Amino acid sequence: MSVGVLLFDGFSNHCVANAVEPLRAANTLGRQTHYNWRYLTLNGEAAESSSGLKIIPDGRLNDEQGDLLMVMPSYGYQDLGGLAIQQELRAAAKRFDTLVGLDTGSWLLAKASLLNGYRATIHWDVLTVFAEAFTEVDAVRERFVVEDDRITCSGAMAAFDMVLHLIAQDHGKALALEVEQLFMAHDADAPLYPLRGKGRVANAAVALMQANLERPLKVTEIAAQLVCSQKKLEQVMQREFGETPQVVYRRLRLNLARRLAEDTHLELSEVALRSGYQNPSAMARAFKSEFGMTASEARERVF
Repeated sequence: MSVGVLLFDGFSNHCVANAVEPLRAANTLGRQTHYNWRYLTLNGEAAESSSGLKIIPDGRLNDEQGDLLMVMPSYGYQDLGGLAIQQELRAAAKRFDTLVGLDTGSWLLAKASLLNGYRATIHWDVLTVFAEAFTEVDAVRERFVVEDDRITCSGAMAAFDMVLHLIAQDHGKALALEVEQLFMAHDADAPLYPLRGKGRVANAAVALMQANLERPLKVTEIAAQLVCSQKKLEQVMQREFGETPQVVYRRLRLNLARRLAEDTHLELSEVALRSGYQNPSAMARAFKSEFGMTASEARERVF
């Protein structure tokens, strides 16, 4: 997927990082280039963030096309709604398959009449004003909204959630879970949680799985610790992740096995044990089925 990141003076470093770094991580963890991105400005000159960071763009908006255009102003957005910018955004809508308004980028898209008839959100500080200014837009208080060829996002933290959603949609929830794990600070007493926005039971179930990768729990044991039936747990996981608890658990264990195979020099028999497989042959079969290569081949690609 080719992504254009359209920057304006006053953009938020935090928003840029939360939008782009997960794409970079998806490429790294997926071991292939799922996403290409280019930084753009209207005139091809450097854009300066609200904290003084300057980004030299890869090109001008008028010269670019692609799958996704992220419009990212942040501060000073109300000074950017002139006719010239509106025209450029309308023209870009014909060259990019999907437009994304990040932070206050929704304001510029709405000003250019590119959100008319769509559900959309914006930074919640200006949501009421946004709704009053653009009555043709169905303004909603949500972290992000994905609707057809328009995506809108409420702020920097929500941008991370939105990009995780796109990664899961494009390349599966297993990769999205792995990307989130990479960015979540944690310790032994604070297991990682899955994709934010999921229900309490699903979050708690995956947290238990992550805390017990070397010695996997039975699904009945997970359900008992969550004080729910196995049937309810299976229904929740199917609804939230589109998979059974067993499949989600297996993917978490195999993600760990891949990281250990690629990032350490542990014997593969030890990798199997740390990933919850008493039998290395069982891990080898599951690894090949999940990743299309053996653990040895995965290691050889790195070392």
